[in-house]
Amino acid sequence: MSSHKMPCEIVVFDLLPTARGAIAKELVDKYGYTQSAVAKIFGITSAAISQYLKGLRGGNPYIDNSRYRDQFYEHIALISKNLSEGGDISVELCSLCSFFKKSGMIDEVYANQGSLTPLSKCMECPRNNIKGVQSLQ
Repeated sequence: MSSHKMPCEIVVFDLLPTARGAIAKELVDKYGYTQSAVAKIFGITSAAISQYLKGLRGGNPYIDNSRYRDQFYEHIALISKNLSEGGDISVELCSLCSFFKKSGMIDEVYANQGSLTPLSKCMECPRNNIKGVQSLQ
């Protein structure tokens, strides 16, 4: 079955949940954050963070089997460090989205989902039009 997902759909449904879970785990395990503190950073409930930490949310075989896996987790470590130092979650997740596009990970996930057609190219990221969010591209 051929997929016709937009790049942003792949990020939101296939990549971002795994990233959130990995960042939450890193913040709790490495930086000593509570689930409540991580939930506040993400703007979600503590119960959602608990599900990420237990592996009930997130996790994606496409990422774990990707040739970009190590780069992905290096990026997660950097984001977690930046957040622990007061970084902004929106800026950090935008940098992750840029990584997905620039590395080729988004194309790889798309192809691994059975797509036989090329992935649509992203339009200019809307974050460039959001006041206070600097472009990371």
